[in-house]
Amino acid sequence: MPDSFDVSLVTAALTGTAFADRLQHLPTVGSTNLLAIEAAQSGSAHGSVWVADEQTAGRGRGGHGWHSIPGEGLYLSVLLRPQMALVDALWLSLATGLAAQAAIAAVTGLQPDIRWPNDLLLAEKKCGGILVETSATASHSDTPALLRFAVVGIGINVNHESFPPDIEAVATSLRRESGSSYPRERVLIELLRALDQQIKLLEEELRGASTSPKLLERFESASTWVRGKRVRVDETGGYTGVTTGLDSRGFLRVAGDDGEFHTVLSGGVRPF
Repeated sequence: MPDSFDVSLVTAALTGTAFADRLQHLPTVGSTNLLAIEAAQSGSAHGSVWVADEQTAGRGRGGHGWHSIPGEGLYLSVLLRPQMALVDALWLSLATGLAAQAAIAAVTGLQPDIRWPNDLLLAEKKCGGILVETSATASHSDTPALLRFAVVGIGINVNHESFPPDIEAVATSLRRESGSSYPRERVLIELLRALDQQIKLLEEELRGASTSPKLLERFESASTWVRGKRVRVDETGGYTGVTTGLDSRGFLRVAGDDGEFHTVLSGGVRPF
């Protein structure tokens, strides 16, 4: 039987966070991100969360689907309304990756890696992913576009024991890597607590700093992919090289084998 979901337990544990009393649970939904975007456009509050037992049309970055076994994974979307410019929206993905990494470590003792900008890896296989979708004000010559809202979609493979043949070689779960199963409530609670801390810290850094936030340093320390990794990048025709860190906006820099320095804008980074 699929793992049941105790919403009251999660709600009680989120007291004091931005997500307190703002959790909605659905047995099945097409996409939690689409649902959250519709709610955001209708005025739903910062900190609203939609979590589903199953997604029938889950989505990842680049139009990829997300495999969602009923009751075995964590599939959720969070609505954020931070005070920040649209050009800085990538920082929300990086902050969410740090939160998910911390949550998995707290619940399981496993230490996932983060493949820039949004993939969670265990044993070099994907166990989770993040998709951030935004809406912004119009920009003008002297005024940058500001975020109206960001919807952060998060998927974590928790108790999956198997995957479809097309992703079996590249996907894994917390259960497969640890040999133990975990209540999804525990993962969700730790995830939202950690995300609350990361977003508050990012907003505090943005208010007090004239340079890039220390979030970039934290992400670089948490990911082996940011510096010294040989990679293949599937954009601008494709190229290979070695990662050399993040720029001031959080985009990945790669010293290409073609002798050029590249800035990766949209992901598609793989080992080479």
